[in-house]
Order: sequence, then C-alpha cells, then structure tokens
Amino acid sequence: MAVTTSLPGTAEQGAPAGGTRGASPGSGSSPGVTRPSGPERDTRVRRTLYAVGGVLAALVFVVPLLLALVRAGQPGDVVVAAPDGRFLDLSWVNFRLILDQPEIWRGIVNSVVVSVSTAVLTAVLATLAGYGFAKFGFRGRGVLFGLVLVTLMVPFQAILTPLYLQMNAMRLTDSLLGLVLFYTTVNLPFCVFVMRNAFESVPGEIEDSAHVDGAGTLRMIVSVLRPLVLPGAATAALYAFLASWTEFLGALTFLTDSSLYTLPVSLVNLQQGAYGQVDFGLLAAGSVVAMIPCVVLYVALQRYYVAGLASGAVKG
Repeated sequence: MAVTTSLPGTAEQGAPAGGTRGASPGSGSSPGVTRPSGPERDTRVRRTLYAVGGVLAALVFVVPLLLALVRAGQPGDVVVAAPDGRFLDLSWVNFRLILDQPEIWRGIVNSVVVSVSTAVLTAVLATLAGYGFAKFGFRGRGVLFGLVLVTLMVPFQAILTPLYLQMNAMRLTDSLLGLVLFYTTVNLPFCVFVMRNAFESVPGEIEDSAHVDGAGTLRMIVSVLRPLVLPGAATAALYAFLASWTEFLGALTFLTDSSLYTLPVSLVNLQQGAYGQVDFGLLAAGSVVAMIPCVVLYVALQRYYVAGLASGAVKG
C-alpha cells in the first residue's frame, strides 16, 4: 500500500485558520492596493487645485498674447470683420509693411534711448534716495518719506497742464532729454519705496563691519550692499523701463517734432487710404513689435523682479 507524505509548507498542508488567500467579498479592498490616508488625500487635492488655478491664471495672460499674434497676421479688413473662415489665414505682410516704414524705426530708436536712459537714471536716484531714507537718521525723515508715497496717488494726467508749462519754460519740450526727466520724475516715488525697503532688509552688522574697514558711503553702496540690493535695483530699472516704453500721453504732449516721436506715438500715426482710416492689422503688428522687448526683459529679470517686489511688500 502506497504511503503519501506531505512536506511542510506545501499546498496540501492547507491554509491556516481564518485564511488570508483572498479578501472576503464584503471587505471592499483588493489585495496589494493601498488607499491614501487623510492628510495625503488633502495634499493631493490642494496640489490639484493649485495646478488648475495656475493654468487658469496663465491662460489669462497667454490668450491675449496669442490673440495679438493672430491679429497681427491678418489683413485689416479681417481684423474689423466678424470671425469667419479667413480667421486663421495668416501671413507676414503686416510685419513686412511696418518694418519697411522709416518712421517706425525712428520711433523704436527713440523709445530705446528714452526707456534705457530713464531706467538707468531712475535706478541710480532711487538707490541713493532709498539708502538715505533707510540708513540715515535725520529730523522729518518719516514725514518726507510719507510725502514721497503721497505722490503715488496723484496721476500725472491730473497735473499735465502745469507740467507742460513748466517744461516749456525750461525749454525741455520737443526734447528726448526732457522726456527722460519727465518719466524719471513720474516713476521715482515707487522706485524709492522699493529701494528703501530693500536697504532696510540688510542687517546693520554688515555696514558696521564695512565702516570698521574704512568704507565710505559710496563704497558701501557700490561694493558692500550692491549684491544684496540687486533685486530691488533690478525691480526699479525694469519698472521704469516698462512704464516709459509703453507711455503715450506724455510723449504725445511734450513732443511735436515727428522725428522725436517714440514708438507708441509713431504707431498711432500709421494711416492708409483716406484721412483717418487706420489699418488695424498694421497696428496689431506694431503692437506685437512693441511687446517683444517687454516680454524679453521681464522673462530675463523675472527672478530679480519678484524678489524685489517681495522685499518691498514685507518690509516697511
């Protein structure tokens, strides 16, 4: 008679009591699947909401840029007409036409000169004024800084007439230098506010060590504090550049010589056909050309711009 032996651990040994081979039908879970805990589930929900919010916020800025690019590639009659089958029939004709006009190139050169000069002059003056307000203790410092902030609430359009009369008396109308001084004056209060907060965020021990080594005020700003306040200075320069590059009313008011027109004024003067008939496709292409430096500079200096604004929001 054959004898059957069973080795330990074989299948014939049988499952232990209350076997674990499979989950019971009513257990509601499958083997090998781990459900996220409460905190993990909340984190995933927050990340999803942040991602959705970021995409929606990006669309708010990207969609107008894409629409401007599409309009720049359309003829003028398609731009002003209701959307139809020609909406995506794009070409480079508008860009070729606008870049063939010498007044546009003069406007670009004038805008570059005015905007770069304004950015440099505003950054230098704001740095010096910000250091004085942050590190020098003098009588009436708080009142004087408050007056600087009050000027932020007064738009230059409200005082445009006395500004014109004053600049005309100083023979600064019809002059790019006068326009630079005007833009610097308008943009200086906000930039002083940013630079003052940037200097206040620097620990005083750094200045004390530099003073012990014999550093003066200018040496302190240029050699010691410059790397620490660079985000604030970049913020001031970028803000002044963008504000002066896109400004229209001041340039139209203070300039009457067409050879000195900046790019926004030159674009408005683009006309074709009968008097007053504007080619909107051409204007859309000009607007895209004007946007290029703004987008490039903002992307290049975004890190410093955000850091400078963050320091200005926390301090002060």
